[in-house]
Amino acid sequence: MTKNMTTGSPFKLIMSFALPLLLGNLLQQTYNLIDAAIVGRFLGSDALASVGASSSVQFLVLGFCMGTACGFGVPIARHFGAGDIKKLKQYFYNSIVITAITAFVLTTVCAVLCSEILKLLSTPSNIFDDAYKYLLVIFLGIPFTLLYNLLSSVLRSVGDSKTPFVFLAISTVLNIALDLVCVIVFRWGCMGAAIATVVAQAISGILCAVFIMKKVSVLKLAKEDRVMSKPAVLNLIIMGFPMGLQYSITAIGSMVMQSANNKLGSIYVSGFTAGARIKQFTMCPYDAFATGASVFASQNLGAGNLKRIKKGIRIGVGVGMTYGVIAGIVLIFFGRELSLIFVNKSDAAVLTASAKYLFYAGFFYWTLGILNTCRMCTQGLGYSGLAIFSGVTEMIARISVSMIFVPKFGYLAICFTDQAAWIAACLYIVPVCIYCVNRAGRHIAGDHGLPVKKNNKRQL
Repeated sequence: MTKNMTTGSPFKLIMSFALPLLLGNLLQQTYNLIDAAIVGRFLGSDALASVGASSSVQFLVLGFCMGTACGFGVPIARHFGAGDIKKLKQYFYNSIVITAITAFVLTTVCAVLCSEILKLLSTPSNIFDDAYKYLLVIFLGIPFTLLYNLLSSVLRSVGDSKTPFVFLAISTVLNIALDLVCVIVFRWGCMGAAIATVVAQAISGILCAVFIMKKVSVLKLAKEDRVMSKPAVLNLIIMGFPMGLQYSITAIGSMVMQSANNKLGSIYVSGFTAGARIKQFTMCPYDAFATGASVFASQNLGAGNLKRIKKGIRIGVGVGMTYGVIAGIVLIFFGRELSLIFVNKSDAAVLTASAKYLFYAGFFYWTLGILNTCRMCTQGLGYSGLAIFSGVTEMIARISVSMIFVPKFGYLAICFTDQAAWIAACLYIVPVCIYCVNRAGRHIAGDHGLPVKKNNKRQL
């Protein structure tokens, strides 16, 4: 089930790798779409606002989990590309231990601070109780989120993007059934939607664990592999935590934006929630293409092939930008119709707010093809510390727009906050990615006994 990406057509390898990952990402976002659709349709717009009022802090915490797990997969992919299975297993075991500790700490802290977080976000009083119940259950499910994301990241690092998709598909079907039962039959409200999501996530993670133990020989851990290694722990932390923090730092800006939007009232909270769910769903292809290019770059770094690294990045950027143009056109012209997934026709003000948010986002969607690919490939080459600052630029841009322009222009400024963040991050990450590729080239040349060019100016 593993796949070596150091030989063969880069385009075919990246796209064949990205397709199952794309479908898996779409299914993962379907969790949120189903929650929002069922809550909005059966419980009303206030309940939809309750689910969406904490979306930024969910992104902060769960994004840290996903980013950290993705970072742990980078050295595993590199050792797989280099054919060093002993090191691969060592890193795999150490990543499991670190993830378990992280899960305990995050779950405890987030559950205790749940109420204070919602107050910090200026959550309207009429939706506070439901928002608290929903967010608390999501926080209690953090261990399962980490379990699935770690194991799926490890499987992707050894070239298997199909298996995580299959298990996620199974859990998505279960999530739909549980949503309907918990919300409509048991009448557990917003909390029921969160319970359905957590249970489905848990099942997908458990299935990945069973599959690895039974089917993936390169990941089967013997007794001698189950040893903590200080160098491995340090390398995993250096790679994983900056990637997790990048998501979290980005989310801090989103939290400020969320707080500014929450102050505008429940109508705009509901409209923003519906629009954001659609935006998140349509952003899934970017993650798939970028992750494919990143794993391709990581494995080829291990194999010492600079030419393939550059070609993989160009393919990722090109495919991402092409998709961005198409997706942007859809959001511009069909945003209102898409919003009907979550909002009844009778809630005209909410529909207008959601469509407005999507309309303005659509004009800048192509920038995400550049941002995601360059950022993920920078991380894949081992420069997580540099990639994290793209998240910092996003945070600064979101906070600036939220604090300076939202008080003056209201919801219109909210509709341009994300775009300001994307452009700012692109201006930073593109030259950084070029710099990291050139450094990787000098590293490869040195590793292979070739002359090291100190002033390599070649571009992507």
